Amino acid sequence: MPSATRQAPRCQASVAGLALEAQTALLPQALGAFALSLPIFVWIGSQARDSAFMAASFAVFAINWGALYAVVGWLGRPEAADPRRRLRVHLLSGLLWAGAVAQIAAMANNAGPAREALLMASVAAAVMCLFFTSPSLPSLLIVAPAAMAGPLTALVSSPDTRFDGVLAWGAFALSFLLSLILNQILRRQFALTIERESLTASREASLERAETIARSRAALIATLSNEIRNGLTAVVQVLTAATEHAGRTAPSRDQLAAALAGSNELVAVLNATLDSETAEAGGLAVERAPFDPVSLVREAAGPWRAQAMAKGLEFSIYIDPQVAEGPGAAMADPERMRQILVNLIANAVKYTVRGRVEVRLERRTDDRLVVAVADTGPGLSAGEVSQAFEPFRRIERTGAGVPGAGLGLSLSRRLADLMDATIDAESAVGVGSCFTVEFPYDPSAVLPAGIDGRGEPARLSLSGLRILVAEDDSLNAAVLRTILEQLGHQVIHVRNGRRAANLARSLPLDAAIMAARLPGLDGAQAITSIRRADGPAGAIPIIAIIEGDAEEAKACLDAGAQLIMRKPVTVGAVARAVADALSLPPTQVVRAAA
Repeated sequence: MPSATRQAPRCQASVAGLALEAQTALLPQALGAFALSLPIFVWIGSQARDSAFMAASFAVFAINWGALYAVVGWLGRPEAADPRRRLRVHLLSGLLWAGAVAQIAAMANNAGPAREALLMASVAAAVMCLFFTSPSLPSLLIVAPAAMAGPLTALVSSPDTRFDGVLAWGAFALSFLLSLILNQILRRQFALTIERESLTASREASLERAETIARSRAALIATLSNEIRNGLTAVVQVLTAATEHAGRTAPSRDQLAAALAGSNELVAVLNATLDSETAEAGGLAVERAPFDPVSLVREAAGPWRAQAMAKGLEFSIYIDPQVAEGPGAAMADPERMRQILVNLIANAVKYTVRGRVEVRLERRTDDRLVVAVADTGPGLSAGEVSQAFEPFRRIERTGAGVPGAGLGLSLSRRLADLMDATIDAESAVGVGSCFTVEFPYDPSAVLPAGIDGRGEPARLSLSGLRILVAEDDSLNAAVLRTILEQLGHQVIHVRNGRRAANLARSLPLDAAIMAARLPGLDGAQAITSIRRADGPAGAIPIIAIIEGDAEEAKACLDAGAQLIMRKPVTVGAVARAVADALSLPPTQVVRAAA
């Protein structure tokens, strides 16, 4: 005898699906009930006036019992997971039993003295059908009336049993009403079950997210404690060694280069860590714009050529002539694509001790380009390749002595996914590795006039501007002064907002860079004061620098700043910000400049 444990896989989470599961759970009991009724059915069959009716009765019973057994077996198969198919099978099996009840009623109508007893037995069989179809409302509404139609028709067709027919009709109506009430109760239970499962799934998802965040935070702390602390210690030691003679000897170029390299590595680790955390929170966004892939590849690979040559490595760049000479443009976020390529090329140069590194840009299909970065480094096994793409994971066999946070490849894959790009890797231990990034290409796209290879507007070279810098932090002010003077500008530095507003009114200035947090008047208040000035002073381009707070950005923009920069600043960011601010009227603002 089949058991309820052979139920089909859970249907879709719905009331109808749970109703079918409940009805499925009753099918083995239905088989048992009809099997226990076999002696009664044999007695019913023996009351037939001719052998043909008796044979037909036994055949119908056998066919229905076998069909129900087959249905119970079928419900354990994968195809039974479709709720609509299951409902049709339930209805068909129920109608088969309704037909058996009708056959009993037809036989009983010609059974002579046993007619009334046989008809009441058929009524009981119909009520059994009604009970076993009660969990599913469609089955109850279709099968139950079909099962009762035969016995009721036979009872009310004869004057001798018409009263019994009325009683049977009342019993049927009462049973049907109770079944509807039971169905309603079950439906409410099913709804509560679905809600509970939804809450459970939501809680499990929340727990999983919390565990993921906790693991990410732990890895972040480990990265900060190792890479950042060790890197800062090394930079401090180099600078200390460069100045240990109390100014009697100038620091050597090698010492300054070592400190600069260490500082750049720390910035790279911090940027990768912050981008990874932003991606983990789902806040990493990319743009889609046309750009020149040839210029981008050469720009990304250029800085690493010198490092490769310093290590004695052969470094080569191959550009497919179809890409270099053909029309079209790559379609992705140029800055994020550059970030991916720099990660791949940097890894190849850092991990390769001898041999060569090659960067190849080729056209794979009409609408896809591929950049392959191949090296003759230590190579990775299949398991190590998978591990290399996990965040905060580094290959111990190859990573000893190589700085990094273990985030480059995982972050690159996240960025690629956001840009309809893919990153693959082929590697063999002791032979080398080849990492490829494939990204969209539009043969019909045309770079707009004035767009450079990175997809950015080409800007005129500006120099000789007189720029007011309002920043109370000495280190940040020194960084800004160094960058602006490196760009050829004259810098006037003040430490508070009130002094900045007064100088903006009294001195001829080409632009102003205001920190959001200043003593006296904060950045927004100082910008408001400048904008209220008469004449050219009230219309000078103003760039606000914030720590990253959205409320600070909004306050400065509302006060009249034309552009927002976030710390830390770079030479490129400052140059673009100054050029953009000079090209915008005072009323036009830009939300962010990185």
